[in-house]
Amino acid sequence: MVTKKETTPAKVEKKVAPAKKVEAKKVAPKVEKKVVVAHVKEDKKLAKPAKDLAKQSPAEPSEKSEGKKVEAEQKTPEAKTEEIKKIVEPKKLSFSFKLFGRWDQDIIVADQGLKRYITLTPLLVPFSQGRTVGKQFWKSEKHIIERLISRLMVTGHKGKKHYRTSGYNTGKYTRIVKVVKDAFEIIERKTKKNPVEVYIRALENGSPREGVTTIEYGGVRYPKAVDLSPQRRIDLVLRWMCQGAFHAQAGRGKKATIADTLADQIMLASAADPKSNAIQKKFELERSSSASR
Repeated sequence: MVTKKETTPAKVEKKVAPAKKVEAKKVAPKVEKKVVVAHVKEDKKLAKPAKDLAKQSPAEPSEKSEGKKVEAEQKTPEAKTEEIKKIVEPKKLSFSFKLFGRWDQDIIVADQGLKRYITLTPLLVPFSQGRTVGKQFWKSEKHIIERLISRLMVTGHKGKKHYRTSGYNTGKYTRIVKVVKDAFEIIERKTKKNPVEVYIRALENGSPREGVTTIEYGGVRYPKAVDLSPQRRIDLVLRWMCQGAFHAQAGRGKKATIADTLADQIMLASAADPKSNAIQKKFELERSSSASR
C-alpha cells in the first residue's frame, strides 16, 4: 500500500510539470519580440536628431567666421572700396525703355554746351507730374520730349500776346502727347531715321548762341550783344518751333493737322533749312546781336 501512495503523486507531477513548461515557451518569445520592436523604433527616432546635430555642429560656423575675419583683415583698402561700390552703385539694367514703346533714346548730343540741358533718361511716357516746378531752373531735369509737350500746350508770347494756343490746348496733356507721337511717326516714315535723333539735331541747329539785351547809360538805352545760356537757347528754339507749327497749320487750314506741321518744322530745323521758323528767328537774333557789339 505504501508503494501505491508514493507512485500516485509522482504521476501527477509528471503531468503538471510539462504543461507549465509549454506555457512558458509560448509566452516568452512573444514578450521578447515586442520589446525588441519597441527598442528598434526608439532607436530610429533618436537617430534623426543625431544626424541633424552632426550637420549643424556648432564647430563649423565658428571656423567659417574665424576664416572670414582673417580674410577681411588681409584685404587691401582698394578691394574694400570695390566691394562698397558694388553695394552702393545701382545695378545697370540689361534693357532700356523706349519712348512710347517704339523709339530708342540713347542719342549722342553733338553740341557740348547743350549736353547738360538735354535730358534723355529712358522713359516710356515722359510725364514728371510737375516735380520740377518747385525750384527755379529745375525744368532742365525734365525729359526733353516733355518740354516739347509743355511748350505745345502754351507756346509763349509773340508781340506781348500769347499766340494761337492759349485756349483749346492748355492743360490737355494726353491730347498733346498724341500730337507728338503722330508727328514722330510722320518723321520716321519720311526720313527713315529715329525721330528722337532728328528732334535733337533740330534743337542743336535752331538754338541761337548770341542775343541782345538793353543797358541804360545816362538815361539812354542801348542794345548790347550777350552770350546766351544753354537753358535760354533751348527755351527759344522750342518756342519758335511750336509757334511756327501752329502758324503753318492756321495758314493751311483743314488741309494739315498740327502733327503734320510740327513734323515739318522739326525736319526743316534738323536740316538747317531757312524755311524753318526756328532757323529764321535764329539768324535774325544773331544778326542784330552782331550789329550791336
